[in-house]
Amino acid sequence: MGYLKEKSGMTLLGTTPEGTCPECATKHASYMPHNRDSLTYQYKFYDQHGRWPTWTDAMSHCPSKIKEAWTQALKERGVEVPE
Repeated sequence: MGYLKEKSGMTLLGTTPEGTCPECATKHASYMPHNRDSLTYQYKFYDQHGRWPTWTDAMSHCPSKIKEAWTQALKERGVEVPE
């Protein structure tokens, strides 16, 4: 891991449950966004980047059509997703 190990000398998370995404510990198709609200995703992301993830980060690996659909759905729920 990275940032947390260097700062505190320890890491918080190990492996995720079988059948779940190794990044966010949620069951989802590989082309779908990670669960930005998953504590697993938040801490793994923080450990790698030294900051908390955004929805843009969670969708960064997704195809454009998926990003557009999720951005629109989040916007409809009052969540702004910066471009």
